[in-house]
Amino acid sequence: MALPDAVALVDLALKATSAYGRPDLGKRLQATRSRLADPNVRVLIVGEFKQGKSQLVNALVNAPVCPVDDDIATAVPTVVKYAEAAGVTLVRESQSDSGEPLPAQRTEVPIEQLAQYVSEAGNPGNRHQLTYAEVGLPRRLLESGLVLVDTPGVGGLGSSHGAATMGALPRADAVLLVSDAAQEYTAPELEFLAAARQLCPNVACVITKTDLYPHWRRIVELDQGHLRVVGESPRVFPVSSTLRLHALRTEDTALMEESGYVELIHYLQRDVVGHADDLDRRSVSQDVLAVSQQLAASMQSELIAQEDPEKAAGLIEQLKEAKQKADDLRQRSARWQQTLNDGVQDLTSDIEYDLRDRLRSVSREAEHVIDQSDPKDTWDQFTTWFEQQVSQSVTQNFVWTIQRTQYLATQVAEHFSENGSGQLPELNYGQKDFQSELAHLEKPDLEVVGIGSKLFTGVRGGYSGFVMGGMAMGLAGVSMLNPLSAGAGLLFGGKTLHDELKRNKQRRQADAKQAMRRHIDDTTFQVGRDVRDMLRQLQRTLRDHFSSVAEEMSTSLADAVMSAQKAVQTVEGGRATRIRDLRAELERIDNMAQRAKALDPVGSQAAFSSGGAALGAGR
Repeated sequence: MALPDAVALVDLALKATSAYGRPDLGKRLQATRSRLADPNVRVLIVGEFKQGKSQLVNALVNAPVCPVDDDIATAVPTVVKYAEAAGVTLVRESQSDSGEPLPAQRTEVPIEQLAQYVSEAGNPGNRHQLTYAEVGLPRRLLESGLVLVDTPGVGGLGSSHGAATMGALPRADAVLLVSDAAQEYTAPELEFLAAARQLCPNVACVITKTDLYPHWRRIVELDQGHLRVVGESPRVFPVSSTLRLHALRTEDTALMEESGYVELIHYLQRDVVGHADDLDRRSVSQDVLAVSQQLAASMQSELIAQEDPEKAAGLIEQLKEAKQKADDLRQRSARWQQTLNDGVQDLTSDIEYDLRDRLRSVSREAEHVIDQSDPKDTWDQFTTWFEQQVSQSVTQNFVWTIQRTQYLATQVAEHFSENGSGQLPELNYGQKDFQSELAHLEKPDLEVVGIGSKLFTGVRGGYSGFVMGGMAMGLAGVSMLNPLSAGAGLLFGGKTLHDELKRNKQRRQADAKQAMRRHIDDTTFQVGRDVRDMLRQLQRTLRDHFSSVAEEMSTSLADAVMSAQKAVQTVEGGRATRIRDLRAELERIDNMAQRAKALDPVGSQAAFSSGGAALGAGR
């Protein structure tokens, strides 16, 4: 359980909501408690094929968990996390015909058999249909919640693995882009890095195999120069996994420093896990402060009325006005509701148009490529190129979708915060990586003319030419069997064969274009459906979150009005006792709020002032 101080504070706040009869506030805290119960911090290890990603994971945890060899490539993501005992679990996720996720199938296997399921050699093309393999290890580095995910080589944005990895980035806490010291960054790597930073801001670069290449320092300089040119500034860590593992075996401190892993591990612990802890503290601080404000609202209004009954009438009017504003936030006509509904509709239209436009460009280019070649000779190369282009278009559309949804969510929060707290909930972009589910281009029936068919076509055309030439010669009084009629036969035979081969090629090109268009239509339908589902989920998340906040505010202000009205009716003899009780209760709530502020001294001040604007109307 991470952050014991935050967990203890949430438990205290839950007791307070129960004691003061506010179960609606308890729901928010229960969600906060659930987030704290899962301390995992996901770090994706990404990069091109054979760059040392698996060996990097092995060196970090000091265990040969990921298969490594010159002829072994990772085919299935491997999730390495903390466990009391070492073990491997294969996970296969699926969904129903209606698209609803089904319970994942989990199968435990001996750790020695891991390579049979996660490598391309043991599981070519992921024939076992695994979603990922989960490896548990008793390692201190992982005990804080760090989870390392070894991914298949991305192969650039246009590959299926690259698209699947890109789909997982919004749910990652950090990304390590791995490239070896053999050469400087390639264009696909820089393109992937730029897109990754748009989806996950915490991205660092790791240069591996520094022990194999004496010129690795020059490669690091060139890579840093490329990063500056494209406007990127991630941390760069040159490392040697071989030196790290040898240093661990020999307990050589100097060699460990030379391996570069000390700085990398400090980064993971301080900037990745530590940053996640800071975010958790900030979230807990804001949630507990908001609950404290609403618990204190009715008591503060009653205390003011008890201490100065003459101000009660004005106080009640202010509270009623604030409650009306909170009630207005719950209406469908509220500005934030209109922004959300209109924004989702506009965003759906824009995203679908962007996807169609990108795929239409791919379709036009593919038709041109088909027209310039014969599909029977180039189909395999065309399929590889075409699927890369489609996957890249879908990935770029996905990146743009995430950026637009984040902007829309910020707009909705700003409009809601005009009369309430604009704290954003955790946005859910879906649990499946729909780019990895794109179907492969189906190969059409590319009819090929055989030797027998060519011979028959040539003979048929040649016979017609011979007969026509012979008849013409016969009219001139010359025998049908002559060189001219034979030449006509050869000419007609060659022309007939050429025309037939040309028609067959055009037929193959038409079939290839038809197969390509079907694939484009299927992709547009599938990805468009998934994007609409994701946007509907986002709409529900924002709607339910802000509606719940508005409901909490309305309930708190209604209690405050009732408390102030009751205070006016309190007899003089019991007023002093009630004031003393109220001050004691408010002191308890204030102590809880102070503990919340201590979790996040900087962020809590802004959250406290903005979140209490509406409730402070009657103070």
